[in-house]
Amino acid sequence: MVEEQAGQSYEGQFVPDSNAKLRDIESKQKMLKDRLLLIGQNLVEIKEKTSGDLLEIKKEMGTMKRNMERLISFLETASGEFSKFARKEDLDILTKQAKMFQPLEFIRKKDLKK
Repeated sequence: MVEEQAGQSYEGQFVPDSNAKLRDIESKQKMLKDRLLLIGQNLVEIKEKTSGDLLEIKKEMGTMKRNMERLISFLETASGEFSKFARKEDLDILTKQAKMFQPLEFIRKKDLKK
C-alpha cells in the first residue's frame, strides 16, 4: 500500500509537471512562429525596397550613359573644329605680314605719270 501511494504521488507530480512543460514548449513554439513570420515580412519588405532601389539605379545609369554619349559626341565635334582654327604663331605671322603690306601707300600708275 505504501508503494501504491508512492506511485500515485509520483504520477500526481508528473502530470502537472508535464502539463507545465508542454505549455512552456507550446509558448516557445508560438513565439518562434511569430518571430519567423516577422522575419518573413521584413524579408519581403527589404526585397521590395531593394528591387525599387535597383530599378531607380538602372534608370539613373541609363540617363548617365546617354549624357556621357552626348558629351563624347560634343567633345569629338569640338576637337574636330579646333583643328580648323589657326594657331597663335600662324596669327602672329599673318599680323606681321599685314603690317608690312600697306596698300594705301602704293602708288597707282596714273599717279606715277603725273
